[in-house]
Amino acid sequence: MPETPADTAPPPAPADSAGGGGTGGPDGEAAADTRRPVERPPTGAGSAGAASAGPASTGPATAAEAPDDAAANPAASGPDAARRAERRPVRRPLALPSRRASWFRVGFGLGLGAILAWLLVQTVLQISELLTLLLLAVFIAVSLEPVVAWLCRLGLRRAWSVGVVLVAFAGLLAAFLALVIPPVTAAVSALTDAVPRWREQLHDHHSTLGRLEDHYHVIEKAQAQLGSSGASAVAGGVLTTGQLVISAVTSTVIVVTVTLYVMAALPAIKQFGYRFVPGTRRPRVEHIAEEILSRVGRYMLGNIATSVIAGVATFVWCEVIGVPYPAALGFFVALMDMVPVVGSTVGGVVVSLVALAASLPVAIATAAFYIGFRIAEDYLIMPRAMKFAVNVHPVVTVVAVLAGGSLLGIIGGLVAIPAAVALGIVLDEYVFPRTDAS
Repeated sequence: MPETPADTAPPPAPADSAGGGGTGGPDGEAAADTRRPVERPPTGAGSAGAASAGPASTGPATAAEAPDDAAANPAASGPDAARRAERRPVRRPLALPSRRASWFRVGFGLGLGAILAWLLVQTVLQISELLTLLLLAVFIAVSLEPVVAWLCRLGLRRAWSVGVVLVAFAGLLAAFLALVIPPVTAAVSALTDAVPRWREQLHDHHSTLGRLEDHYHVIEKAQAQLGSSGASAVAGGVLTTGQLVISAVTSTVIVVTVTLYVMAALPAIKQFGYRFVPGTRRPRVEHIAEEILSRVGRYMLGNIATSVIAGVATFVWCEVIGVPYPAALGFFVALMDMVPVVGSTVGGVVVSLVALAASLPVAIATAAFYIGFRIAEDYLIMPRAMKFAVNVHPVVTVVAVLAGGSLLGIIGGLVAIPAAVALGIVLDEYVFPRTDAS
């Protein structure tokens, strides 16, 4: 009967042979193993080399030899072997990802991102009008911040300061209406009285209107137009006008309400925004933000100055040349001139039409005056005032107003110069120092 490896294994060496001086047994053998240097056979040694190593070969065993070592040497299953097994790294097979699953995950992520981006763009486009009104309200609140801060330094609470500013603007609006309503009422009354006279002249073949009617047949064409689709056209025009009026009133209420709330809570809003900046960079960001807000306020003051110049010039021109209602027209042009790009043009057209009440040569001269004044304002007055108020080069002012007006219309032209100022400050603080130092 052949002997098994367990039967032929040599008996464990006594404790005295290890030089430990202790008693024999498993405990003594474990103690001897911890003190004895481990001798490992060279790579590729056969079974004879492993057998000659005897009990001194207590190094890590392979998976095939582990059961035999445990049976032959009781110390192999002791605490030392457990500690060695814990220190031994466990190799696990690498799980290769499925190529099909990875491509599906990437495609799904890209598709989901594209859908979310499209929904975001559509949402922004749907509320673009509201966002424009909110931008206008924030700009007005920031522009009026120097006035509110000055009133607060005088000792008023912020709520009372905002109330004083609101009352001042309401007073200006009331003064404007007081100047405009009487001339408009007189013009409407004069138009109502002139309609019957114009009708008689149309039927008079010897008058100018009568000869025009005989030549062009204006009344017959108007009656035919009204008879075919005139009722629906008039109804559509009335409905469109009503919608425009309701939209204008709603937009005005939104802008005024948001402006008041932003003016009252502007310090808290700024502190909330600063909290998104890390504490180490927060003082510098606060300094830059305050500088931008200060220059925006100075820009508004410069815009008011140019508007006052336009109003005074209109009043003087109308008073000298004989255009009726010079004070009301001057006030109207000053208000319209605060709107960049198209404000002064609209004011000039209105004044030129009113000048027709005096005579046609007066109206032509008024139109020529406003063309010249518009050129001087755009290329001389406004750039120099903006350079003094916000320290922006005149070329930057003109380009910014044109670009902002092309992108966002009136609102874009209004915020174009403050945006250029903010961009210049950011470049001076962050970009140019790095490029100069490199």
